[in-house]
Amino acid sequence: MHISEFDYDLPDELIAQQPLPQRDSSRMLVVDREKTAWVDDSFSSFPDYVRENDILVINNTRVFPARLVGLRDPTGGRVEVLLVRRCSPSVWEALLRPGARLRQGARLGFGDNRLRAEVLDAPGDGLRQLRFEYEGPWETVLEEIGETPLPPYISRPAGVSLSDRERYQTIFAHQLGAIAAPTAGLHFTPRIFERLTARGTKVTEITLHVGYGTFEPVRVSDIAQHRVAPEDFELCEQAASAINTTRANGGRVIAVGTTTARALESSVNAREQLEPGRTTANLTIVPGYKFRVIDALLTNFHLPRSSLLLLVSAFAGRDFVLQSYRHAVDRGYRFYSYGDCMLLI
Repeated sequence: MHISEFDYDLPDELIAQQPLPQRDSSRMLVVDREKTAWVDDSFSSFPDYVRENDILVINNTRVFPARLVGLRDPTGGRVEVLLVRRCSPSVWEALLRPGARLRQGARLGFGDNRLRAEVLDAPGDGLRQLRFEYEGPWETVLEEIGETPLPPYISRPAGVSLSDRERYQTIFAHQLGAIAAPTAGLHFTPRIFERLTARGTKVTEITLHVGYGTFEPVRVSDIAQHRVAPEDFELCEQAASAINTTRANGGRVIAVGTTTARALESSVNAREQLEPGRTTANLTIVPGYKFRVIDALLTNFHLPRSSLLLLVSAFAGRDFVLQSYRHAVDRGYRFYSYGDCMLLI
């Protein structure tokens, strides 16, 4: 299939620039795969779609302040850095802007030069390497100088705000390491979890630190040639056992977010059982993939021609998913990270 088959029109005004004041007041498009029909609802109704013997799987990763804004020596030109992967205590792979003009050996300063960096490699496609110089604990320096790495489609005159540090996190985030939030989880509140508990629904966690591979653009025309970069994740023994037991008892596995879905599908063995441990999510899920673990998926609306839209289309069918997206556009749903969500059952 050609990547152009996963395109859709989206007015700019439907790209959510701010989160809603109340997390669980977002809208939710409930998509029934068997009936090929949908219902407009609110996320506050989410527990009503979950059964007593189901299990909800969430990603407990926490976003760190991975965006750095600084100046280039000696010109004073502005530079932006998105930290992607730590290679050693002082060396990181990162996205640079303007990357093409930053040659090997270029020197950068951040936070009144409390943090300095040297570019280690020559310009090229994708990630670059930086060696950092700083005093004190790295986490403290980054917390003081770094910013929340909001996606580029969130473009505000005032830029990133301090409130984003809390709002661009799920309420269950506690394992630091992601450069982007697992946004399907942003809608949950203590009230929602209380209602799920009252229904007897089980909730368990995985840890997958969302990285560059999750939102790296699809750069090939034939989607069969696309490969999503591997991402490390952890599935503990308790979570694997709970999910396996739920499946054996006829309950549904409901994945909160595409990152969770990809991790779970990467964990299943030849006996159709989930295996615990620290491993790698290395699947590239496109239409034609047969899901082996998840039965329902809660997710936000994704960018056209993205690997995340490919995954959702694999789960519910390209034509039906794009019809659902067109309906969401017509009804004025809010899109992307701070936007509304859809529940595919």
